[in-house]
Amino acid sequence: MGTIKDDKMNKLYIVFVIAFICLGNQVFSQGCEGDLPGSANDSISGNKPILFGYLQSEYNYTFSEPAESTFRFRRARIGVRGRVMDDFSYYFMLETSPFIGSTGDAYIMDAFITYDKYNWARVSLGSYKQPFSIELATPCHSLTTIDRSIVVDQLVAPQRDFGIGLFGGNKYTKLNYSLALMNGRGLGVVDNNTNKDIVGRATYKVTNYLTLGGSFRYGYPNTNSASRTTFGGEVAMEFNNLKIQGEYIYDEGDYNRAVGGGCGATPVELGEKRDGAYIMVWYDTEWKIQPVFKYEYFDPNIDVKKIGYQEMMTLGFNYFANDNIRLQVNYQAHIETHINVNNDMFLAQVQVRF
Repeated sequence: MGTIKDDKMNKLYIVFVIAFICLGNQVFSQGCEGDLPGSANDSISGNKPILFGYLQSEYNYTFSEPAESTFRFRRARIGVRGRVMDDFSYYFMLETSPFIGSTGDAYIMDAFITYDKYNWARVSLGSYKQPFSIELATPCHSLTTIDRSIVVDQLVAPQRDFGIGLFGGNKYTKLNYSLALMNGRGLGVVDNNTNKDIVGRATYKVTNYLTLGGSFRYGYPNTNSASRTTFGGEVAMEFNNLKIQGEYIYDEGDYNRAVGGGCGATPVELGEKRDGAYIMVWYDTEWKIQPVFKYEYFDPNIDVKKIGYQEMMTLGFNYFANDNIRLQVNYQAHIETHINVNNDMFLAQVQVRF
């Protein structure tokens, strides 16, 4: 079998070889562009506010001993966006789901102001997602699987933060970039050190079939002396209705143990070095059904063999009743390499957007 590290490198190699052999390209898009700061949004015009939001009602069943079964809101968000003058826009969103956050109360998810006169130099100030990872950039209402990958949930944390960012390009340009200076502590927390996190992401549409991208972050999550460094690489491909997306993330150094686990996921203890990757394939059929398969792995401590290492395969489908109503069904097969645990999950979610 070889070492766990060798196995991971082989799996990562297979992930990207499969992606390039298929030679498709996901048209690089970040879903509803209003979900991201600094993104040009043609629907925002004039001074009239636009109300928007979505509900995600969900059922989860865990095949454990004893089994767990629950209904819940995955997300329940409402927001408003608009313009105050030609070159300034605003975006404000509340999360009201009691199942996300530490207190169960509604809280501000995103709130930022954008100066967007120039497409290649838009500036946003406020709280928003870190510009890191294609899957994090994908709005929650446009995710192909119900859960984001484990590595994105655990290593791209905090997923939202307060800062100032510079953004360039849009879905029509070959090159897109994001560069932000952020607190590094997350939402609802006062920054406790004078150093700031530098976070950036760039993508380039190589051909009509292939888009490549990379992300980086360097910062001080707790003190002025202990740093954290994160790198990521991504590939997005599309061939007619077949779409493929893959990503690898490496992270090392200090981290904030009070922050992690995106959208309610439980944060795990991390070692000095950690990494993970995923490959996801889906197909748009003529019957409004979108089958999807996803393979991923996550290693919270590269220096410790076996213990904590996770693999997961997700098999499911999405059904689009119309542009605003979607049903998602996922079966998650969890694979532990050291101690086998009965923790496979069945998830079903109905989403309504407005």
